[in-house]
Amino acid sequence: MRLVALSAIAAILLIFAFVAREAWPLLTSSAIHKEVTLRQMWTAQQWAGYDGPDHVWQPVSDIPKFGIWPLLAGTIKVTVVAMLFGVPLGVGAALYVSQYAAPRVREIVKPVVELLAGIPSVVLGFFALMVMATWMQDAFGLESRLNAIVAGLALSFAIIPVIFTISEEAFRAVPRSYVEASIALGAARWQTILRVVLPAASPGIAAGVALGLGRAVGETMIVLMASGNAAIFSAALSESVRTLSATIAAELAEVVFGGAHYTVLFYLGTVLFVVTFVVNSAGDWIINRMKRRLGESA
Repeated sequence: MRLVALSAIAAILLIFAFVAREAWPLLTSSAIHKEVTLRQMWTAQQWAGYDGPDHVWQPVSDIPKFGIWPLLAGTIKVTVVAMLFGVPLGVGAALYVSQYAAPRVREIVKPVVELLAGIPSVVLGFFALMVMATWMQDAFGLESRLNAIVAGLALSFAIIPVIFTISEEAFRAVPRSYVEASIALGAARWQTILRVVLPAASPGIAAGVALGLGRAVGETMIVLMASGNAAIFSAALSESVRTLSATIAAELAEVVFGGAHYTVLFYLGTVLFVVTFVVNSAGDWIINRMKRRLGESA
C-alpha cells in the first residue's frame, strides 16, 4: 500500500514537473518576451481598437493577446453555477436516501444516482449542447444560447454523484445511538437530522463538496461543448465563457511547439494545477478543523 501511494505521488510530481518545465520559458526566454510576458498576462493592456486598458484573450491575431483574467472568470462562473446546483441536490439526495427512504426505494435511487458517474463527460456535454441550451434559451430568453448557466448545469450532473456517494456514506456512518438518544429526549425527526446527524456527518459532507469542487474546476469536455468558448471578461452568467481547461484542450493541438502560445498554454496548465491543489488543501484543512471541533464537543 505504501508503494502504491508513493507511486501515485511520484506520478503527480512528474506530471507537474513536465508542465512547469514547458511553461518555464515564459519567465526566462527573451524571444517569448517579445510576444508576451507574465505581467502582460495578469494586468490590463491598452490594445488598438479598445477604448481603454482591457483583459483580452486573442492568441491568434496580428497582435497576440494573452490576458488570463477572462479565462479565470469563465472558470469561476461555471464552477459557481455547478456548485450551486450540485451541492444541494447531492447532499439532499444523500440525506433522503440515508434517513428517509425505505430500503426498497434506497436500492433503486442510490444506484441510479451513482450511475451518473459512469456517463462520459462528452455525452453530458452533447446533451447540454443539443437539448439543455435550446430549452434554457426558450424558457428564460437568454441572449447567448451557450453560456455559463448551461455549462454549469451540465457540469453539476458530473459532480452530483461524487457529492452524493461520499455524503451518503457520511450520513450512514453516524452512530445509530446518536439518533436514538435524540429521539429519546423528545426531539422530532427533523430536529434530530438538523442538530445531530448533519453536524456529525459534516466532515464527510465537506470532503464530498471538496472533491466535487476539484472535479468542477478541472472538467474539460462539458465546458468545451456547452460554454460557448468566448473569452469574455464579465460577471454576467448569461454570457458565453471560456475556461482554463477548455482553452488548453481547444488550442494545444494547433500551436507551434516551443512558441509563445505553446508556452502560455502550459502556464495555464500550471495555474490550473495550483488552483486544484489549493482547493484540495483548503478542503482538507476545513475537514480536519471540523473533526477537531466535533472531538472537542464530544
